[in-house]
Amino acid sequence: MSQTITRKKGGWGESIRTIIYAGLIAIGIRTIAFEPFNIPSGSMIPTLLVGDYLFVSKYSYGYSRHSMPFSPNLFAGRLWGATPARGDVAVFKLPRDTSQDYIKRIIGLPGDRIQVIRGVLHINGAAVARESMGPYIAEGDGPRLTVRLFRETLPGGRTHPIIEQSDDGPLDNTDVFLVPAGHVFAMGDNRDNSLDSRVQSAVGFVPIDNLVGRAEFIFFSVDGSSPIWQVWNWPFAIRWSRLLSPVR
Repeated sequence: MSQTITRKKGGWGESIRTIIYAGLIAIGIRTIAFEPFNIPSGSMIPTLLVGDYLFVSKYSYGYSRHSMPFSPNLFAGRLWGATPARGDVAVFKLPRDTSQDYIKRIIGLPGDRIQVIRGVLHINGAAVARESMGPYIAEGDGPRLTVRLFRETLPGGRTHPIIEQSDDGPLDNTDVFLVPAGHVFAMGDNRDNSLDSRVQSAVGFVPIDNLVGRAEFIFFSVDGSSPIWQVWNWPFAIRWSRLLSPVR
């Protein structure tokens, strides 16, 4: 009677191959589908809070060199490119330093004229409607502040919340910005505390090629009240109501 002997597979070689395959799959997903980001500052309050973790869809605007890890200079322009919709919350590479990721709301599209007058956003000469929603307590990377909450309605009917401390701050009265072809104009929802396209020397117009993707939903959020070593307090630091919330 013959007996077939099968060599047992496994060991370090198999484990290393498994790790490599898993890494390649993760890189592929991160490159063509979704990438996680966290929110370190309060420039997008109240839409996004410090401590939010969210997924960004990489396919929404097509693919550029910035869609890939470390932004390798493999090709120019965008493949299957698409212009963002007005009101999208998008991650982009800072034009003057592409090693930095910024997240803002896309307010102006190519050819638009953008201006802020006494705190009110104007697009192509028309004031954007904003409705007062009362006071709001803002907690971010600084002291707690009671500010004013508004619902802003962009051309086309898309609405989102913004907050304002006053209507006479440094960014509440601007020149007219004419958005160049191939660029967008981005602003934070925390209008008095956002370094964005209104500051031309720091951010300015954002090339569409610099877009990384569109913010889709929050998958995790912590309020920072518990140090990492206090494991027993972790459940109380999680903002449970924000988990799986869409970004609008």
